[in-house]
Amino acid sequence: MTQETNPFFVNPANAPRITQMPGLETTILTGLHGEKMMMVLSATLPGHTVPMHSHPHEQIGMVYAGKAVLRIGDEERIVQKGDFYCIPANVPHGDTCIGDEPFVMLDIFYPVREDFIEKLEQASGTHKG
Repeated sequence: MTQETNPFFVNPANAPRITQMPGLETTILTGLHGEKMMMVLSATLPGHTVPMHSHPHEQIGMVYAGKAVLRIGDEERIVQKGDFYCIPANVPHGDTCIGDEPFVMLDIFYPVREDFIEKLEQASGTHKG
């Protein structure tokens, strides 16, 4: 079954993807069908940095693959597969991939990132705006 007919099981290979900026690719796993939370895989590619930014969404997650310097507020740590993090709403954060493989974060956002949905709609030509 496809994700549209069976929303309970998610296949990342069939999930839509957006490029947020050069070096940051996001696969949207949930949040496109009226859910109140959104789950994504965000990959920072080797040699790239996601600049410090903030948003009104709570963000929790786990490092799915790779290694990076992760900055949250005034704290900075080297994180790798299996590490967990919690980023409160409006707290600045960013990362720098270190090593030869992508740094992949399994992120859960509350509420849903409407900006991701808009970017996906623009990329696919189905913008509702």
